[in-house]
Amino acid sequence: MIVKGDLVTRASYGHDLLFRVQSVTGQRSLLFGEDYRIEADAPLEDLKKVTTDEYRRHKRTIKNQEDYSYRLFRQDYQLLKEKRDYKSTDGFTNSNNYFQIPPRVLHLDGDQLFLKKCVSLYQQLGIQVHGTYMNEKEMPHQIGPLLKKIQPEVIVITGHDSFSKNKGSIRDLRAYRHSKFFVDAVREIRNNVQHLDQLVVFAGACQSHFESLIRAGANYASSPTRINIHALDPVYIVARIAYTSFMEKVEVNEVLRNTLTGENGIGGVETRGLLRIGMPFHEHEEEEATEEEGISYGDE
Repeated sequence: MIVKGDLVTRASYGHDLLFRVQSVTGQRSLLFGEDYRIEADAPLEDLKKVTTDEYRRHKRTIKNQEDYSYRLFRQDYQLLKEKRDYKSTDGFTNSNNYFQIPPRVLHLDGDQLFLKKCVSLYQQLGIQVHGTYMNEKEMPHQIGPLLKKIQPEVIVITGHDSFSKNKGSIRDLRAYRHSKFFVDAVREIRNNVQHLDQLVVFAGACQSHFESLIRAGANYASSPTRINIHALDPVYIVARIAYTSFMEKVEVNEVLRNTLTGENGIGGVETRGLLRIGMPFHEHEEEEATEEEGISYGDE
């Protein structure tokens, strides 16, 4: 018996990915990737339940991958900080203290569990984020009001997606589960803010139509070779932009270096950083902002 919430793999794909069952209708099931942003459907007879031991081994492997990517980013962040320290002190010749203002991030996600994982990582990286969960089909209609309300410098539009060769060729946008809605959402953003360096956009999920997303105005998108992307990849893209000075451009290969998917799953165009430095910085006794400030969940 396969029911909603079960962890399963697909025999027809060699049990390559772990899925969580979202719904069961008759003899077919709707599946969401447990670690990758892919949505699929499959007959119940093709599914195999994952045992507790198999799941534990899988999570250890995924956690090791995520920890490695996080360590790489922390190394990059330290190098960026040393560069800022050097410039703000005229080559360490004075003791000027500075403060930094990272950009505001609006993250729209079609998966509530992935959204919470992403927000947790944003928090670890010190990035202010407004996270909103909504169905991918609603994103083109909701992005305009949210853009005016939040006024972010970075927008992430993601969730689940997949390509089906039975619905058309790889160039046909209609052959993708949610790419059209991501594309329409990006177009709506660019109708409001045209400049790619004024508002940075990441769009897409697993196997998304990369070329259409870039043409619509995304700075970064998935998936150039139509492979699956990891749930946390958009966060690392945003973090690199967020901690690079607005006076410098970020090379695409530098952005992709810390993602779990790499250049086969994500691509983009040269984009300026968004971090601004100010001074002087003085210690004060005012109450510190709470960890949750600027962060929200749920349908808004």
